[in-house]
Amino acid sequence: MARTATRFRPRSGPGLTERVVHVAGRVVVFVLAVLALWIPGLVWFAASMPSEPAATSPPTEAVVVLTGGSERLRTGLDLLEAGAAEHLFVSGVHPGTTLDALLAEVRPALPEDARARIELGHVAADTVGNAIETAVWVRERDVSSLRLVTAGYHMQRSLLEFRTALPDVVIVPHPVFPENVKQGDWWRYSGTTLLFATEYTKYLVAHLRLLLPDRPRAPDVTAGAAAVAVKGSVSP
Repeated sequence: MARTATRFRPRSGPGLTERVVHVAGRVVVFVLAVLALWIPGLVWFAASMPSEPAATSPPTEAVVVLTGGSERLRTGLDLLEAGAAEHLFVSGVHPGTTLDALLAEVRPALPEDARARIELGHVAADTVGNAIETAVWVRERDVSSLRLVTAGYHMQRSLLEFRTALPDVVIVPHPVFPENVKQGDWWRYSGTTLLFATEYTKYLVAHLRLLLPDRPRAPDVTAGAAAVAVKGSVSP
């Protein structure tokens, strides 16, 4: 009697659809876990933002304004004229913009003695660049204290970068509060919520970057970085 050959069929694994569903499930779990940590962090970040204007005392040797809104420059000029500092440095000015053009928007009648104490930096394009550009300027002029003017929502990341670049300089935060940023009830306004979420994410990225062993160090002005800060008291 002939024996019938028995065929063994290999055990099939999960199909493509099952694998896709499995991977997607893991991605969803990961995203939810990240959000579970990120959202409370965002709430903390928003609650930690400065909410009131800073006092103009004690005086510092310089006022540093980070471009990004007319309120910042106007506040810096007010501080300079009030005697809160001897010098004003504006970091992140668009290349080619002169002091005359900059003041035409906010303080065209600024006295000449005040104009002579203002300098512009045209190199920085972001907050890291602001810190490096200012560090070069500060070290060239042997400044030991400065008052930092930027928006309240931007202050925490700015302080992180500036204190890293200038560990030996006293930095006094001086926040300004743009009218279009609804800081009090930020979660009710989609624009402000997106702004805060973006800024918080950048703040986290900055922290992570500064943990890297090969992160950029504070600049050495003796290495030939004098061109970073450009005198802007007169227009061409």
